[in-house]
Amino acid sequence: MDTRIVELPSVRLVGHARRVPLVHHGVNPAIAEHVASIPSEETIRLKSFNDTEPSGVLAVSDDLDPDRTEGSELTYLHGVATTGRPERLDTIEVPGGTWAVFRTEGSYPAALQDAWSATATEWFPSQPWRLRPGPEIVAMLEFDAAAGTATCELWLPVEPN
Repeated sequence: MDTRIVELPSVRLVGHARRVPLVHHGVNPAIAEHVASIPSEETIRLKSFNDTEPSGVLAVSDDLDPDRTEGSELTYLHGVATTGRPERLDTIEVPGGTWAVFRTEGSYPAALQDAWSATATEWFPSQPWRLRPGPEIVAMLEFDAAAGTATCELWLPVEPN
């Protein structure tokens, strides 16, 4: 897996949040509906607040069930990372810490979901890291809607075992 370990200072994730069910495979209809309801001008406005890593438009999953049970609810935020305090946006305050960043390329969302699964079954069991509390973040680096492919970074909060 294409992985790097990153130390980040505290960051603020801002955007538009909604409670949705966890879907392990394929497109999550509740997330797709939520993102489609956000005008493109609003996404452009959100991008103007992004002044820190992770870069770009983010898909943030927070308040996840510890077992990641299919159908359990989570908070999904469509937004960006910032050090600022924009008004009238949902906000997730994230303390500084260590992150494992997994880069994925290929069919979207299948390649991303496969990588997410492989972190639990392959990467974590062979590494001196474990998940720590915090949101799980997907940074969309490139997206080709016509081809159905994407390049993403999956940011998972980690701490030493």
